[in-house]
Amino acid sequence: MNWALTQSLQTSAGYVAGGMAGDGPPLILAHGWPWSSFSWHRIIPELAKTHRVHWYDMPGYGGSEMREDQRTGLDVQGAVFAQMLNHWRLDRPIVIAHDFGGATTLRAHLLHDCDYDRYVLMNVVAMRPWGSAFFDHVGQHVDAFMGLPDHIHEAIVAAYIKGALANPIAADDLEALIAPWLTEAGGVSFYRQFAQADERYTAEVEPLFGKIRCPVDILWGADDPWIPIARGKALHDLIPHSSFTALPGLGHLPQLEDPDTVLQHIQNALI
Repeated sequence: MNWALTQSLQTSAGYVAGGMAGDGPPLILAHGWPWSSFSWHRIIPELAKTHRVHWYDMPGYGGSEMREDQRTGLDVQGAVFAQMLNHWRLDRPIVIAHDFGGATTLRAHLLHDCDYDRYVLMNVVAMRPWGSAFFDHVGQHVDAFMGLPDHIHEAIVAAYIKGALANPIAADDLEALIAPWLTEAGGVSFYRQFAQADERYTAEVEPLFGKIRCPVDILWGADDPWIPIARGKALHDLIPHSSFTALPGLGHLPQLEDPDTVLQHIQNALI
């Protein structure tokens, strides 16, 4: 019941690597940027004891297809999420989303008519403005970052990922988060994500938050260096029938910083 990418599914944005574990009510995990579905690996075994858990790497991420001129913006990711639910024949799954997974699944729900049984949003990108200072800088100067020497590129990726944390994570976990971006295709895809980031893809759904059709639980690492907790509280105010829980001392990647705490809150939300 551990994390692995055992499936390859074709989507409108290229092939997608995914996996599944457990049996029970369907639950799908939506990762964010610049991670992959590996970011959920510490909580998947426990969730799989009570649910049929699905996960996948978004196109342009992790073990999924990375190709020249690939479109991987949040508009594409929202459409692909809807396609993944169709591939897996999930009518009303539980959805747990983190970071870009928030905007991705919100677009699938509000623009592509995907229904969820219950919805957990954790430190999500959902409202403008979003992105760190470094995120904005790279987005404005993408060409200058293309073709950097390998060791400099690796240092940038590592520093960027570490910048999301309020607490250190296991060295093996950090290495696995970095690794997909160190291939030739991964390096190009890494900077392409900055170039394709566009706040209009959250602007399109922000006015629709009051129309979310399922119970929502919002979890937020209170010491998130990228998206302040005030943004999470503002999101809570806009979503009817939502709850809000702060996770003291945790940063932008709670599921790897303190997986036991995150798992406890998720299990409480699913009761």
